[in-house]
Amino acid sequence: MIAWGDVYKVVAAMAPLYFALGLGYGSVRWCRLFTPEQCGAINTLVAHFSMPFFTFDFLARANPYAMDRRVLAADAASKALTIAAVACWWWWARCCRCGAGGAKDAGARSSWCVTGFSLAAFNNTLVVGVPLLDAMYGAWARDLVVQLAVVQALVWVPLLLLGFELRKAWVVRNGIASAAAGDGQAAAGGGRVEPAVSSQAKKASSPPPAAEKGDVEMNAAAEPDAPPPAGMIRRLWPIVRTVGLKLAGNPNVYASVLGVVWACIAFRWDLRMPGVVSESLQVMSRTGTGMSMFSMGLFMAQQEKIVACGAGLAALGMALRFVAGPLATLAGAAAFGLRSDVMRFAIIQAALPQSIASFVFAKEYGLHADVLSTAVIFGTLVSLPVLIAYYAVLGVVSL
Repeated sequence: MIAWGDVYKVVAAMAPLYFALGLGYGSVRWCRLFTPEQCGAINTLVAHFSMPFFTFDFLARANPYAMDRRVLAADAASKALTIAAVACWWWWARCCRCGAGGAKDAGARSSWCVTGFSLAAFNNTLVVGVPLLDAMYGAWARDLVVQLAVVQALVWVPLLLLGFELRKAWVVRNGIASAAAGDGQAAAGGGRVEPAVSSQAKKASSPPPAAEKGDVEMNAAAEPDAPPPAGMIRRLWPIVRTVGLKLAGNPNVYASVLGVVWACIAFRWDLRMPGVVSESLQVMSRTGTGMSMFSMGLFMAQQEKIVACGAGLAALGMALRFVAGPLATLAGAAAFGLRSDVMRFAIIQAALPQSIASFVFAKEYGLHADVLSTAVIFGTLVSLPVLIAYYAVLGVVSL
């Protein structure tokens, strides 16, 4: 059983997150230090500087030659099951609508697929996972959760960014196409609209007045209900090209690739970075987690309610994080023959609270940032009793 001292270590690791969150919240809600434009600029700073340096520094220190392939394969299988589940939901929702709504409904479904995958698949492996799983199962569990964090940063974060970019290209393209039809349909749509889903997209097209009221939920509400033109299929290549160029210029992708390349070289030939280089990287790397939570506090302070997305979506986020994710991992672990404590470890790490980086990217791309912020804030608060309950139940179950 977990000792009280171990519980204190986990709480001590989580408390600084809420200190940074509180500073960000108070600086806008009570001190009025930042305007909405400045808050957006701070999140862009986090997404394009703090997070890439944090990712590179973390990956560069992980030994790629000491990976547990079965555990990583089981994790990959669980992520594939999650992708298949959201794809099936997309198809089911499309069939239920029987084509009604056209591009508008297609854009909304695609948006929720990206958000659903983010909620179910991305967890806080480092801040919460390392101290908690070390306390539960020992050093081998700590090493495994670090390996899973490496794969998440190298494979699944770029895949999530690909989903964001594909969705953004769809929304911007159809938003521009609908501009000639007038902006009146945006008011009639009844949804919250923000066709410009990132700071770059805002330069390309300006949202209608209603867009300033909230986060993206029905992103394509300004799109016409008519079916897409016949030549749309032939014009897919510009979208693919645009997405490829955006990903090629995304510093988070570069950070992931370069971090693993350096790790492979360094651990193969026992090399070390010069002290001046290592310290320079860590100056920016150390800002990653703190500035992410600070940016989340800024976002919270701009909302009318602390639970900005409402109770229903908050419950959905908790269900995807603490139930759907572990179930998918259970299936993946069983498929690759994980047993005993390794199976228990896999299930518990899948129930870790929501990744902070998932909010940063959701805010930068303008996609359900209210849902992700609620998942991170309240998911982290309730995670400790939930994870201890998982640990107790799995301890008496034969696996």
